[in-house]
Amino acid sequence: MEFVDQLNRKVFLKKTPSRIVSLVPSQTELLVDFGLRKSIVGITKFCVHPPDLKEEKKIVGGTKKVNFDKIKALNPDIIICNKEENTEEMVLQLESIAPVWVSDVKTIAESLSMIGMLGGIFKKGEKASEIISKIEIQLSELHQVIKDIRTRKVLYLIWKDPYMAAGKNTFIDALLQLNNFKNIIDSKASRYPEIGNMEFKKADLIFLSTEPYPFKKKDVLKLNAEIKEEVKLVDGEFFSWYGSRLIKSLNYFKTLHKVE
Repeated sequence: MEFVDQLNRKVFLKKTPSRIVSLVPSQTELLVDFGLRKSIVGITKFCVHPPDLKEEKKIVGGTKKVNFDKIKALNPDIIICNKEENTEEMVLQLESIAPVWVSDVKTIAESLSMIGMLGGIFKKGEKASEIISKIEIQLSELHQVIKDIRTRKVLYLIWKDPYMAAGKNTFIDALLQLNNFKNIIDSKASRYPEIGNMEFKKADLIFLSTEPYPFKKKDVLKLNAEIKEEVKLVDGEFFSWYGSRLIKSLNYFKTLHKVE
């Protein structure tokens, strides 16, 4: 069987995969929601949903560095990767072990496409369609909730020492736009640029994400004391996980807008 991933790479499979290694946390959660928990044999240490999954699956490393021998020993018949979260070097080496399917998600449309494509590979088309439908309903409802809310200029921080922000052409930026937040990072900047005092002055709202850097309430208090802009701690999973987690986005995003 021949499939095409989101990098337009051809992926050849002899059969519907039954031994899966997933190196993308949000897609690991999606596969579980497809009903494929028993088929997943290897995951990363960052695959934290569902919470007890790491107790029963082999941890093969992180998203940027994995133990190739551990993966090979699992005898997978497919490895799930992502262009941004995993490296090109990893993908090339993993291809010597098993077929590698790579996602590339920077927009909501690409997220929904990814869900549909994986549904096709694993013969879970009906479940994929159900998840996509639920996400579309939630996004439509969110649009109605915030359509009359004023646009706010936002700086979304993902790292500390040095401070780094989510820029344009990222999935985080797509969800900021969805929420009527204007990302103050210049479109000419890198996707995750280091920032200075000037960027802080441009924003009237600053988000500290819980991932990849684990910002906490103490960071909010510290930054609030240093600058006059409003600072909020936000759940990074809702802004960066591009899979079935989007179903839960509406109520969370409503809390950011203080809409009941």
